[in-house]
Amino acid sequence: MTRATPLADRHRALGARLIDFAGWEMPVQYRGILEEHRAVRERAGLFDLSHMGELWVEGPQAGAALGHALVSDPTALVPGRAQYSMLATPEGGVIDDLIVYRLADGGAGPRYLVVANAANTDVDRDALAERIAAFDAALIDRSAETALIAVQGPRAMSVVQPIVDVPLEAIRYYAIAEGTIAGGPGLIARTGYTGEDGFELFVPADDAGTVWDAMLVQGRDAGLQPAGLGARDTLRLEAGMPLYGNELDRSTNPYEAGLGRVVKLEKSGDFVGRAALREVAERGPARTLVGLTVVGRGIARHGHPIVSGDGDRLGAVTSGTMSPTLGLPIAMGYVPTETSEPGTMLAVDIRAAAVPAEVVALPFYRRPKPAAETRPAAPMGRQAS
Repeated sequence: MTRATPLADRHRALGARLIDFAGWEMPVQYRGILEEHRAVRERAGLFDLSHMGELWVEGPQAGAALGHALVSDPTALVPGRAQYSMLATPEGGVIDDLIVYRLADGGAGPRYLVVANAANTDVDRDALAERIAAFDAALIDRSAETALIAVQGPRAMSVVQPIVDVPLEAIRYYAIAEGTIAGGPGLIARTGYTGEDGFELFVPADDAGTVWDAMLVQGRDAGLQPAGLGARDTLRLEAGMPLYGNELDRSTNPYEAGLGRVVKLEKSGDFVGRAALREVAERGPARTLVGLTVVGRGIARHGHPIVSGDGDRLGAVTSGTMSPTLGLPIAMGYVPTETSEPGTMLAVDIRAAAVPAEVVALPFYRRPKPAAETRPAAPMGRQAS
């Protein structure tokens, strides 16, 4: 059965086109993907991400427990910071990519919030529960009682600040703070998935409508627009961020995806997938995720073959679109590592025609940033699934 977020009635009232996505009824667009994409790049966009999973791990050994379960090192986080991470198979494949936030310690000890992709929440919860069972830590699934609303874009801070009691400038990139949001309790994070600055607001599900409405009112003069799954996908692709099910899955390891820096082989204690990932790190990945710009006629789409100049199949496109910001077709896909150097000319098989495409460095788009802004350890590839 398809589930609805707490904001479903508001999406309908705004004229959204709703689709079944990962078992959820979600807005794919409101006024149009192109218009919503440009609103985020130029002003601000409002997203309902309430389909995501919120899994809390708490207790004296919560950090060590997550360190055993995940490829990253959550014990390195100080309260208020976050890290991009992955849940790996024993063979090193990616079960899911996640964001791990550390909150201020509670009465039972350290508290961590793990945000999971909607399609994988149940799988993640069960895997985490099994992996942390030997530790003095508890797993609590608060997904059903939590709503997640995001504002992304260059004007995001001006839209969000009036309705929260936390100074947003004090929240660094990949950080989180507890505060009051539109009069109620919540968490304010600064991670994002679009390549723009922005904030994610975790609030009780019952408060979601109040927060959404406050954002629309506050953002009216800033040109804020609600944005759906369609714009979120084109935005994250321009930003070179992976999507689970496209760039990441159980047959893919972090090193192939260019995310080997997330894996902390040197951390104390063993973790699931460590031996397999160490082997990949030592020998190097056989294939690599690359960016492609199509220089001929056509748009590369998911599944289109990537071929060499001689017509030999090298791999396949994992994601592709016409970039609204850059005005040219862009794509990502896996190719043998020896053909992954930027500047290499390949081709994409589009409607039985080998269309030239150039390997380029990711991301395709990078917004101008103040020199003092801190970047995360890795891009977030999880908010669209």
